[in-house]
Parts: sequence; structure tokens; C-alpha cells
Amino acid sequence: MAKVVVVDSAEQNIRKRHWGRWILLGILLIFLISAAGFVWWASSTNPLMPEAYAALESSDTVTVSTDAWISFMPHDAPTTGLILYPGGKVQAEAYAPLARSIAEAGYLVVIVYAPLNLAIINPNAAEPVLDHFSAVEHWAVGGHSLGGVTAALFAASHPEAIDGLVLLASFPADDALVNSGLDVLSIYASNDNLAKPADIAANRSLLPADAQLIEIEGGNHGQFGYYGVQAGDGDASISHEEQTGQTSEAIIEFLARLGD
Repeated sequence: MAKVVVVDSAEQNIRKRHWGRWILLGILLIFLISAAGFVWWASSTNPLMPEAYAALESSDTVTVSTDAWISFMPHDAPTTGLILYPGGKVQAEAYAPLARSIAEAGYLVVIVYAPLNLAIINPNAAEPVLDHFSAVEHWAVGGHSLGGVTAALFAASHPEAIDGLVLLASFPADDALVNSGLDVLSIYASNDNLAKPADIAANRSLLPADAQLIEIEGGNHGQFGYYGVQAGDGDASISHEEQTGQTSEAIIEFLARLGD
């Protein structure tokens, strides 16, 4: 006759708790590995180009600060300012040459840092900037790629504080701005293979009817900042300096209108 083994309820409960702990530990381990992988992925950015470092130096016309954010303050007190959100997996400093060029025209420009190089994690990063520079009367927010999406979210949720939105190779995530009355400037590049001109056109309906769209002929996605070649991007047929110059010129004209 087969022997019958009887396991009492106390022993069964011990075994259940034992396996329960192992299951919880396994789930925790998977979570930690996934989190570590995400942090590694987000932190793997292209190195900054020399021009980015050079633009972070103060001069006789612009004072640069790199504490809570990167600010470019003209020596003559500005009344209009621009807050920039960096693109996804791009260091904030990569936009220093563009910001400096705009500041040299008399406008305050502030580049906010992004947690894990992803601006969307902290869409309200512009709030303390507005509070700190309270003497500035007119504000625009803007950003490159994912940073532009984030800037649009901030503008939609702060209509009383923001007068304009600047999108660089980007478009909003929804139609919240269509009837907002917000002044919008959208700059994109013909050779951009990440935010393609067709993508910009397909999402034109998400912008106010009077939004201004400017295409930079020969530019690409990566040349809106100074972080080198971006994977999957198209080849630019104009120089970094030319694309930055055209971009800053359009933004300066836009900011001038905000102060009128």
C-alpha cells in the first residue's frame, strides 16, 4: 500500500510564505534591473561639441549662470524672456550657442535642466524660472523635439504666464493650444529624418491658425543643438552655424513681436 504523507496546515503556510518571499524578491529584482537599464539608457547622451562649452562663458554683453538652470542674461535688463526645454536624451548645455545668440540680441534666455535628460519628466521646470525673474514682462517657452512637446504642455497649463511658444522640430501632443490665442513659432528642417517635414505638416492642425511655420532648407534634427550626429537623422547640407543663425534670427524676430 502506498504511503500517505500528511502535511499539516502550519507547514503549508510556512512553505507559502517562503515562496511568497522569493516571488516578491524576484519582482523587486526585475524592477531594479529595469530601472537601472532605463537610467543607463536615458543617461547615454552624445558628448557636447566644443562650441557648446565656449558659449557657456560670460562676456561683456551676456552673463552666463549654470546653477539651478543655465541662464543667459544681457547686461541691459530685458523685458522679454525665453525658457528652453532640451530635447530627449540631449544635455541642456547643447543649446548654449543658440541661447547665447538670442541673448546677445537683448533677450533673457534660460535653458532648464531635464531629469534623466528627459524634459517630459518635469514639465513644470519653467515655474521657478518665472518666479525668479519676476521683472520680465513677456515670456515664451520653447524646446527641441521632446522638449518642444513639453514646452507646449507647460504653455497650455499656464496661459496667464506665457505669451508665446517656440517649437524646434516638434509639435504638441494634443490640440489644447488650437484656440488658446497663443503666439506660436514652429521651426523645422528640410533634411530632418526624425521630425520630418511631413510630420510637421500632418500635425499643423494642433497649432493655432495664425502660427508661423519656418522651414530651414538643408538643416537637420541634430543641428538645432550642439551634440553631434544623432542616430537616424538625415544629413545636413548647411553648416551648424548657418542653421543656428537662421534659427536664432527667427526666434529674435518672434520675441520682438511679443514685446510690442
